[in-house]
Amino acid sequence: MYLSAAPASPAGPVEEGEAMLEPPAIAAPSWLQTIRFSQRQIEFVFAARHTLGEVFRMRAGIRGGAIVTCHPDHVRSLFTAEPEQVPTLTAESPLRPVVGPSSVLTTNGPAHLRQRKLLLPAFHGAAIDRYSEMIERATEAEIDRWPIGEPFPLAPRMQGITLQVIMAGVFGIDGRPATGTAEAKLVRAIKQLTAASTSPMAKIAELANHGRLEPVGLMRRGVDMLDRAVYPAITARREASDLTARTDILSVLLQTTTESGEELSDQELRDELLTLLLAGFETTANSLAWTWERLVRTPDAYERLREAVRTDEDAEATVEATIFEGMRSRPVIPIIGRRVGVPWRLGEYVVPAGSAISASILLIHHREDLYPEPFAFMPERWIGRKPGSYEWIPFGGGTRRCLGATLAMAEQRVVLTAMARRLDMRADRPEAERAQHRNVTMIAARGARVVVERRD
Repeated sequence: MYLSAAPASPAGPVEEGEAMLEPPAIAAPSWLQTIRFSQRQIEFVFAARHTLGEVFRMRAGIRGGAIVTCHPDHVRSLFTAEPEQVPTLTAESPLRPVVGPSSVLTTNGPAHLRQRKLLLPAFHGAAIDRYSEMIERATEAEIDRWPIGEPFPLAPRMQGITLQVIMAGVFGIDGRPATGTAEAKLVRAIKQLTAASTSPMAKIAELANHGRLEPVGLMRRGVDMLDRAVYPAITARREASDLTARTDILSVLLQTTTESGEELSDQELRDELLTLLLAGFETTANSLAWTWERLVRTPDAYERLREAVRTDEDAEATVEATIFEGMRSRPVIPIIGRRVGVPWRLGEYVVPAGSAISASILLIHHREDLYPEPFAFMPERWIGRKPGSYEWIPFGGGTRRCLGATLAMAEQRVVLTAMARRLDMRADRPEAERAQHRNVTMIAARGARVVVERRD
């Protein structure tokens, strides 16, 4: 029995006038909390959980700070509330200066629901079937290029696969875009920005933009580089002779009108496209990289996966369990949040309307009452079980659940299976890779470096 239940904890909206009882606060100055949270979030939240309990206040991450919780009942109250009661904190997060105000990630209310309805078909059902063959081709071609006996980071290799997939969904391109096209220039800009985003200067730029709605300094230059690539891609597609016959996301958006009959502006299109491209390829790629970082350091789990896919005995269940455990132990998005519009109960505490409440995915995924031996990598805990909606939340939940969750799972199944079937790998070093925080994501600091010992 590998999953149990956390003790019940009351949560949800309360009547105006009920006595407020705010949770204990981290004592360090806000500037120090901001640095610690952005640089070492794992250590920061686990230390606060240890000293203050499962609900605490921090002065970091969002304007005015946030109340952090790690109880699934509290998560349930936020995910099941009416959307207007709990607008997302993404609209105020470090993503806002990059993806803009019109993104499906940063909008709230009716605008957000309208965007979800428009975009959802591209990430579900028949669309996933169309992508699957391309994912397989991209994976096999990528594996064929990997060196034997030389250490290399998996993360950029995974990004090469997932970027092809999301470009297919957004632009309708099967494979790599033709050299010299607007789409090829956009891919190059995304890769350059992604590579630069782990540098020390990028961290300084991120701190300099903390709390801002518009980018400044180095972040402004990075956003300008993306804009110089994405706007020509929009213009080129708008002028395409076969626009009305195309079914890719950009073509659909170009033919969409608002309630007042107006076409989407280039700014709105730009925000949506960058959101889908940046969020759609990097998170999945880093989930795969983290899973392999764990597998090559957990020989029993790696051997069970190889045996399952190579003999086709319980392969589907073993692959699925490995993905679940990878995303539990190393969630690429480590924290999510809402700003409550009414007073809200979190167990023994009641916080006022307007409070930012953040659910620490890291802490929830490492609760010992939910996951015995929570720091061990144990895919077998998922055999015969499915993740709970409020205990396993790498995709968020409620009306804000990740649009691309189904596609992300499909990509991970195909890539993980192909790699386990064709490759024997080992870690380049015995010690685990530490986490590095980049904007709102948590990635392997050295890119999940491995050595391929044998390739079929």
